[in-house]
Amino acid sequence: MPTKNAKKTEIIANPVVPMPDLIEVFGAREHNLKNIDVSFPRNQLVVITGISGSGKSSLAFDTIYAEGQRRYMESFSAYARSFIGGMERPDVDKINGLSPVISIEQKTTSRNPRSTVGTVTEIYDFLRLLFARAGEAYSYVTGEKMIRQSEDQIINQILQTFDNQKINLLAPIVRGRKGHYKELFVQLRKQGYTKARIDGEITELVANMQLDRYKNHDIELVVDRLKVKEEDRYRISQSVKLALKEGKGIMMVVDEKDHFKFFSKFLMCPTSGIAYDEPAPNLFSFNSPYGYCPHCKGLGFIEEMTKESIMPNETLSISGGAIAPLGEYRDIWIFKKIEIVLKKHKISLSTPINKMPEEVINVLLYGSDEVIEIDSKKYPNTTWDTKFEGIITFLKKQQELGNDSIDDWLKDFSVIQTCPECSGSRLKKEALHFKIDEKNISDLAKMNLRTLRTWFESLENRLSSKQQAIAHEVLKEVRKRIGFLLDVGLDYLELDRPVRTLSGGEAQRIRLATQIGTQLIGVLYILDEPSIGLHQRDNAKLIRSLQNLRNLGNSVIVVEHDKDMMLEADYVIDIGQGAGIHGGRIVAQGTPKDFLAQNSLTAQYLNGTRNIEIPKNFREGKGKEIVLSGAIGHNLKNLTLKLPLGKLICMTGVSGSGKSSLIHHTLFPILNKHFFRAKKEALSYEKIEGLEHIDKVIEVDQSPIGRTPRSNPATYTNMFGDIRQLFTELPEAKIRGYKAGRFSFNVRGGRCETCEGAGKKTIQMDFLPDVLIDCENCKGKRYNRETLEVRFKGKSIADILDMTVEQAVEFFENQPKILQKVRTLFEVGLGYITLGQHATTLSGGEAQRVKLATELSKKDTGKTLYILDEPTTGLHFEDVQHLLAVLHKLADKGNTVLIIEHNLDVIKTADHIIDLGLEGGERGGTILCEGTPFDICKNQESYTAQFLRKELGLI
Repeated sequence: MPTKNAKKTEIIANPVVPMPDLIEVFGAREHNLKNIDVSFPRNQLVVITGISGSGKSSLAFDTIYAEGQRRYMESFSAYARSFIGGMERPDVDKINGLSPVISIEQKTTSRNPRSTVGTVTEIYDFLRLLFARAGEAYSYVTGEKMIRQSEDQIINQILQTFDNQKINLLAPIVRGRKGHYKELFVQLRKQGYTKARIDGEITELVANMQLDRYKNHDIELVVDRLKVKEEDRYRISQSVKLALKEGKGIMMVVDEKDHFKFFSKFLMCPTSGIAYDEPAPNLFSFNSPYGYCPHCKGLGFIEEMTKESIMPNETLSISGGAIAPLGEYRDIWIFKKIEIVLKKHKISLSTPINKMPEEVINVLLYGSDEVIEIDSKKYPNTTWDTKFEGIITFLKKQQELGNDSIDDWLKDFSVIQTCPECSGSRLKKEALHFKIDEKNISDLAKMNLRTLRTWFESLENRLSSKQQAIAHEVLKEVRKRIGFLLDVGLDYLELDRPVRTLSGGEAQRIRLATQIGTQLIGVLYILDEPSIGLHQRDNAKLIRSLQNLRNLGNSVIVVEHDKDMMLEADYVIDIGQGAGIHGGRIVAQGTPKDFLAQNSLTAQYLNGTRNIEIPKNFREGKGKEIVLSGAIGHNLKNLTLKLPLGKLICMTGVSGSGKSSLIHHTLFPILNKHFFRAKKEALSYEKIEGLEHIDKVIEVDQSPIGRTPRSNPATYTNMFGDIRQLFTELPEAKIRGYKAGRFSFNVRGGRCETCEGAGKKTIQMDFLPDVLIDCENCKGKRYNRETLEVRFKGKSIADILDMTVEQAVEFFENQPKILQKVRTLFEVGLGYITLGQHATTLSGGEAQRVKLATELSKKDTGKTLYILDEPTTGLHFEDVQHLLAVLHKLADKGNTVLIIEHNLDVIKTADHIIDLGLEGGERGGTILCEGTPFDICKNQESYTAQFLRKELGLI
């Protein structure tokens, strides 16, 4: 007890410091940011917008995200940081109120063919667990349901089925394998066994017994022979145990009439006797040797050499180079064999392939067992007896035995085909014969997400009570994850869709759905244009998902140009006014209501002060057209596509309606094969007419222009060769004897040898993504000191690579060859990127515009078909205006420009629109309407028409 005068001890708890209501950035100077201060509310949906290159990503990713990542790394122990190395602090004075940061960008799409929508969302992992625990097994031989029995059940069934009959109890030990089995018979005799059933006949085991080693054999050990009676239950039970032990869980009973029945402790077909191992989740994985198809190793496709790929030109003879991988006739062994084979069929090497009988061509390709004699050069009057294995077998052996360069060379003569063993399902046949409600796991993976949700909705009613108990929790998780994907507008995707075939926007929305599923709280999410590739109809779903993420208690920053996203945001920040050195300042900010009242370029487009004008007259075109009939690939419904030539055409429709299937996978491969002999096969179609009206096709997609820091806009557009040539003609270069190679960062001589001309060094981070840092020797300049001493107008070659396109237009004004290429980059809205910017840092939209500029800088004939896939990706309203001017200029010259697009500013200016629909997936694949924008607006079904009427002010 305390005494009366004892002092009271007051315990003061550490006060909880509340998080500030604002995220504040002071003195941001990264890239082109002009020492800006900006603050915005926490736990809100904030949109950062502005003209392309104004500094949006510099603020969101290179400042806020980079600082969040650095702070996370700083939280590691000193020991862990010694392995990782320090991360450079972004060029900013201070950031207050920063939460843990998660970035969801477009550039991190996996190129691995094994990565699918199902694996990255983890839905496929739950399906594997569901089928392993609740799936019902069926025989792949008879289709009957597999059964498993305990020893007691087997004994009881033998007593009932074979009561009072003479039977043999057998243990299968060899099933359909070649060999003489001499050692096996010796071992069985030592164990005391006297009889075995060999290939259907019961035989005595005798000394020195052996079989034909080249034939397949079935061997069953006779464990016991008896008449079945209830009083012999003990003997039967002992014999059953022994038979199951010797047969590794499987046994057979054969009666006097030679009728047999299988029994097994494992899953087994009662008729054929085949047995499956206990199913585990990895049986259903196409990334595991336990589950993948042994033929294609889980890829679903194989690379095969075919007659068409090896003999592309059948009018040539073998001596003239008809066999493309071997070339023209040479005095080598394979050609001697071919010559002998042809002589036997009275055909010469100079006979064209199309004049040879089909059976001779088959022998040439696949070989024969016939022995051929070849005269020996080394030993006169001697012949070699050999067999001709066929050209394809010969090339495959070269591929197996050769190095990587031989492998790459022979891949040019291979075509990709669906695996004949698994029909593209990727799994072994055992895995495909486990079913739930008559569907195997591959059937579910092939469904689009909308159909899959419907299938899962009332699944419990179609399951047994045991299956329901097992599947309850798994089904809850699967439904939840499918729901998140549907909420971000991805209902048309299938689980088996490879991730590498997704657009940047689709991949980003998948990661967004995954993050919503984690239900994290108090996190700052930063997204890079998640609305890319979304139809206006699905935009509302995406905005709702981002608001749900915010409502959980997270801050969400979105770098975005979409009008709806800005108007639905809690706060908008506009960076501008121009791109590159003309940007980097906050020109407007506030709630959408306050923002609209301001006078920034973005606000003017939002409040209607500025807009993209609708053409007064639409082009009449050339009066000719390309007609593609009977397209039925993927979800296309036997449609006929008519492309009027000499116009700017827009292909529209909701996501998954069949636009890519029709254009990228049907039309373009047909044209590419026709003009450039490309190998990629088109999806199924009936016929195409009108190809004589165009002279080439150019597809400009969003794939990267290169996968290493060595690729950049200057090298891709071939501008860099002209710049290097310019440097070699300088007096200083001539005095030193420098050639063009001296100014290349890919060859020895002028480059920095520490980084081998990359300018960057890759730091392996083990459990984190690799980090690129500037080379410590050349400081990122790529070249050695001597090369940098040669200057043009005071600039070294490294300085020129660091120039923006806008600066280069002025710098090269008196160099017409270079100016043509650099001006085209500027015209497509890329004035802010540097000539030497690493290809790995370019977004999909920027890469596409670099490709477009490359094509535009070439001479056109007025008969070219250009195919573009969402060229407005990453573009501000003002940039869209500039891009449209370039595309319309192409159409004015008589070319045909075909654009797949969701952006209404592009759609409303098109001469001709083709709208696919009505929905995505199976409910798509038909042409709803076509014509001018005003023609489309008349259609009452089309979702595009619904939004276009609003855009054109017709509502």
